[in-house]
Amino acid sequence: MFLYELDQNQKEAFICLAHVVVVSDGELSPGEHLMMGELKREIGLSSEFEPHYMPIDGIGEIFNTKSSRVATIIALIRLGYADGAFEIEEQFLLREICSTFEVTESDFTIIENWVRRLIALEKEARTFM
Repeated sequence: MFLYELDQNQKEAFICLAHVVVVSDGELSPGEHLMMGELKREIGLSSEFEPHYMPIDGIGEIFNTKSSRVATIIALIRLGYADGAFEIEEQFLLREICSTFEVTESDFTIIENWVRRLIALEKEARTFM
């Protein structure tokens, strides 16, 4: 949604983080796989770009602005819900990312609630189509 604001290095790092999040629960669901493809298209990465493991330590240097950090957290939480459930492993990893990004637990909760409302609105919009 706000990922267009990321620079090329941040976009590649984001896809790597996204991959780490979706496989953190031990499986890559069809919904998560589909959303990963959509995210690559949204940010203009080649579908052939292969994400690789990215350690959480040091990502604060890559995502060095508040807007890049919040855009990343929003997209990663939304991705966590792609299979219908925000699994505990995904939540744990997102909280670790938030800690690295210096995003408080309170802000994480606010962002997660906003993402859940966004998902509900998207579902509602699909009923109009």
